[in-house]
Amino acid sequence: MKEGIHPKYYPAAIVVCSCGNTWTTGSTKPEIHTDVCSACHPFFTGEQRIVDTAGQVDRFMKRLRGKDEIRTRVRAEAQARTSEREVARKARARGDDPDAAIAKARKEATNEGAAE
Repeated sequence: MKEGIHPKYYPAAIVVCSCGNTWTTGSTKPEIHTDVCSACHPFFTGEQRIVDTAGQVDRFMKRLRGKDEIRTRVRAEAQARTSEREVARKARARGDDPDAAIAKARKEATNEGAAE
């Protein structure tokens, strides 16, 4: 080892936490100060909690439910359009007016919804 380029090693350096806990370790500094240690950190003490700041979880769940409602509505509308196209196709095949057949199908769907 070259002389004069390595820091001095302290085999019994003292580590002091802000909670008052102390222990010894090897270091290049004689005394080390730390803010948190295993004696006071919430993870090690078992006092860790999930803090819902400003209702973030509730806001997320509300957004998620809103997206589900939109997705359900879009699917229902797409299914209705597909049904109307099928009604129009069948009406054309019979030689009937497709617009009248669609109007009749809508009216029947509305009556079924009201009956339930």
